[in-house]
Amino acid sequence: MGRLRNLVHLDLSDNHFMGHIPPTLGRLSELKILNLSLNSLVGNIPSNVGHLTQLTTLAIASNRMNGSILLGIGSLKVLQVLDLSRNEIGGSIPSTLGHLKWLRSVDLSQNKLVGPIPSSLGHLTQLTTLNMYNNKLDGPIPPELMNCSKLRILKLGNNLLSGSIPSQIGKLQELYYLDLSGNFINGKIPSQLGEFSCIDTVDLSMNNLSGGIPVFVRKVPHLDVSGNQFGGEIPTTLANVPPPHHKTIATGLVAIILAMVAFLALIFGILIIRRRRDKEIEPTGTVEITKCADEIAIWNYDGRITFQDMIEATEDFDIKYCIGTGGYGSVYRARLPSGKVVALKKLHRLETELASLESFQNEARLLSQIRHRNIVKLYGFCLHEKCMFLIYEYMEMGSLFCILRTDEEAVGLDWTKRVNIVKGMAHALSYLHHHCTPPILHRDISSNNILLNSEFEAFVADFGIARLLNYDSSNRTLLAGTYGSIAPELAYTMVVTEKYDVYSFGVVALEVLMGKHPGELLSSSSSSLDKNIKLIDLLDPRLPPPGDQMIRQGIILIST
Repeated sequence: MGRLRNLVHLDLSDNHFMGHIPPTLGRLSELKILNLSLNSLVGNIPSNVGHLTQLTTLAIASNRMNGSILLGIGSLKVLQVLDLSRNEIGGSIPSTLGHLKWLRSVDLSQNKLVGPIPSSLGHLTQLTTLNMYNNKLDGPIPPELMNCSKLRILKLGNNLLSGSIPSQIGKLQELYYLDLSGNFINGKIPSQLGEFSCIDTVDLSMNNLSGGIPVFVRKVPHLDVSGNQFGGEIPTTLANVPPPHHKTIATGLVAIILAMVAFLALIFGILIIRRRRDKEIEPTGTVEITKCADEIAIWNYDGRITFQDMIEATEDFDIKYCIGTGGYGSVYRARLPSGKVVALKKLHRLETELASLESFQNEARLLSQIRHRNIVKLYGFCLHEKCMFLIYEYMEMGSLFCILRTDEEAVGLDWTKRVNIVKGMAHALSYLHHHCTPPILHRDISSNNILLNSEFEAFVADFGIARLLNYDSSNRTLLAGTYGSIAPELAYTMVVTEKYDVYSFGVVALEVLMGKHPGELLSSSSSSLDKNIKLIDLLDPRLPPPGDQMIRQGIILIST
């Protein structure tokens, strides 16, 4: 293919190509459009793609690219469209991206990009769309970005951004869609947000914004400011503001879809009635079906539908499907009829008898609404006369406890991964303590309850179960922790607060660094402990000493 020197347009999208992008593509010197989206490509973007100086469109979306953004991207001087979304691209965003003055659309969403947003992007005066949703970008939103006066869509949600919303945001007079949700942005909503003339949707949810909700946001047709720290009264002018939307659908199309749904529902209802008559089953209880993201959670009071699915998926909770047992119950791996794999936590019979079923149902509904990148998703629950269980997102790598105690797996957990695991735990606890109403105390933070996915990202599990199984959820004297992770002063006060979780977090953080439980280090009565021990002597000896300066600083910060 590298011999096609006069090729101008190459579209290989939506196929089944695998492996690396061939470097020979860099020889297509006349190429203007390169689209490799919707394949299974891996690795880095070849460096000689930077030689394609005639490129106006570069699209490699929806692959499994796991390198970094092309360092030589600044050479693509006439590039107008860049789409690298839905990959596993890491590293930082190169500042040279801001040199491409003809860029109109940049989509880097749903990757693993880290570091700050380069201020050089403020030079992209032709930019209309900037989407960096769902990465790990941190630092403040650069005020220079507000120089992109033609921006219509700005999506920076679900990152780790901090600081305040730049007051210069009022310069984006053509802005139509703004998403800053799921970050750590603080301060007040700037008055300049009321200066937009074309705005349709503003999503500022799940941040640390404070102050009052300004009256001028009534001009925003679709607004979401939930999950912040606003005070004062809700402006009466917001009474008729609808929730945010993500797609605008023509009224005629909606009518057609509703008609089709109604017809299908009628047919489905007839089939259900006939099936029930044939089996002579009298319907009991109520069923509520809720669509949540990529999963349908079935809230079934008597548990018949969900219970039967899980009985078949686990062959009546056969031990061969059991992947763990804890203080609250046993966990099973279950494959749903759709093919999706979930983790099923079957609660011990003792708790089933003691818990208030109505309270359990209400608490489970509340917990299922929690969404955070470092918290295991609760998809649904089942109440049944035989048992009670919760349906969770499945984590491929299992628990941090097991990984740290297996030499081969622990060696694969390098210092970068370990520091990121501790950061993920911290973000999850901060969310549970400060962004949930009422705050949720975990009460059992331990390495057994920190699960890892295939990318070794940390997810806090079993959140809220102590409260869920306690019929009096206001009771803060219920001890539910793991031995060795409970704050010593609790023996005297017997009162559980957020500090309970913070102490347990510190124990697990040390366990991550040491590769074992820090029991001896924590024991003030241990005569064998050297009071002048060095930090380097505490680190897991199965790994080489950390070399990267940022990682060393992260380890020092964690250990203190």
